[in-house]
Amino acid sequence: MVQQIRQNEPQYICVVPVESITGNLDEEIMSFGISVDAAKSEAEKLLASTYGCTLTQIVELMQKASIQPIAQSCAPTGDIE
Repeated sequence: MVQQIRQNEPQYICVVPVESITGNLDEEIMSFGISVDAAKSEAEKLLASTYGCTLTQIVELMQKASIQPIAQSCAPTGDIE
């Protein structure tokens, strides 16, 4: 699943480490949303669809998640040089 950052809207990123399911210490998922709740919801959907996580696993993984705003300077402007 690929998400696109929208221009001129606040954006949040949710980073969830998934090493406890995959065994890969560097593996994580990232999801985006226009609010903290939207970013969390997208991450929960990814955990269920991509990794087949149960509700208990999702709750446990989300406790380790990091959610932060994305600076607007990181959003694409549409101008490619």
